[in-house]
Amino acid sequence: MKISTLKKHTLKFTFIILLLTLLSACNVQKEAVGKEDLIYVVADSSEFYNLEADLLSVFGKVIYTPQAENLFNLKRVSVAKLYKYKRKKNILIIAPLNSGSYTSKYINSILDSSVKSMVEADSDFVFNKHNLWAKDQLVMILTSPDLQKLKTNILKNSENLLYQFQTISDKRLSEHLYKANYEKKKVEAKLLKEYGWIIYVQADFVLALDKPDDNFVWLRRSPNSDMERWIFIHWIDNASPTFLKPDSIYKERNKITKKYYQTSDGKAYVQIADSYLTSKEVNFKDKYAIMTQGLWRTSDHEMGGPFVNYTFYDTVTKRIYMLDGSIFAPKYFKKQLIQQVDVMLHSFQTRKEMTKDKIKDLLDELK
Repeated sequence: MKISTLKKHTLKFTFIILLLTLLSACNVQKEAVGKEDLIYVVADSSEFYNLEADLLSVFGKVIYTPQAENLFNLKRVSVAKLYKYKRKKNILIIAPLNSGSYTSKYINSILDSSVKSMVEADSDFVFNKHNLWAKDQLVMILTSPDLQKLKTNILKNSENLLYQFQTISDKRLSEHLYKANYEKKKVEAKLLKEYGWIIYVQADFVLALDKPDDNFVWLRRSPNSDMERWIFIHWIDNASPTFLKPDSIYKERNKITKKYYQTSDGKAYVQIADSYLTSKEVNFKDKYAIMTQGLWRTSDHEMGGPFVNYTFYDTVTKRIYMLDGSIFAPKYFKKQLIQQVDVMLHSFQTRKEMTKDKIKDLLDELK
């Protein structure tokens, strides 16, 4: 009798565990899907017509690689069909709060009274929901008391709005790129041991050049192909933060690439092209940095492509670090390729920024 009761309890317990496991599995979010550079704009057609130019000026900003490519493309969908797009990576829901449109009514239904009061007072107009309907998804809600206020707020906050979608896009890409199984840990360990810093090295990158006399390391993917990616790390010892000026950065980069980025016959070298060159102050992993974007070309004007560069001063090592990524892919659009090298540059860490366990695990690779 006792054995029979025990079996019943065991079966009951097993059933509960199985039920909880199934319920837990049902609650696991699926990955967001869709193109990385496509934002689905949920809006009524007439309101979208009035807002489209403003939205394109923010999210459809053109970059030159040297082809003209939009950072993001926009696709309007009706709120009535939102259910079809709930797993998309980038969703923007937009309408004036009091317009009475279908999208306006939907926004009113999902915002609580305190939030609506903030919108009415024009103290806030952007509300982000991460992982709302899918993993690594951003749903952004933009609303203001009326259409004109909404247009004004969009333009006034353009950089922040774009930054939100760029950040989540970089996060998704980094999770896709950074895989331990496809990581050259021995190369990373060598860089850490010899120079006191690391950068994530994908399996298909090679250590093309290592020049300690010039404090220069070149990582290269797919050499001599029609889709190359180049990353170099250059540093200046005993430096001063006064170096952080665009002219100094351009001069230093040109000096380095003239020496090490040469054509196979040695007759031409890489230099910064004059067109589409921009520099701006940015926060690079909690460090003040100058971000430079533009085009490179060979001195004979036969080849070219886009590059991105972060230059900053490290107070611990008293070094100026220059992290640089370039693309050579003449047959392809290059926006996503330059984003990939940008994400890889953000994996850079000095020894001081690493945990003791990570340092030990890497250095063990050299034993």
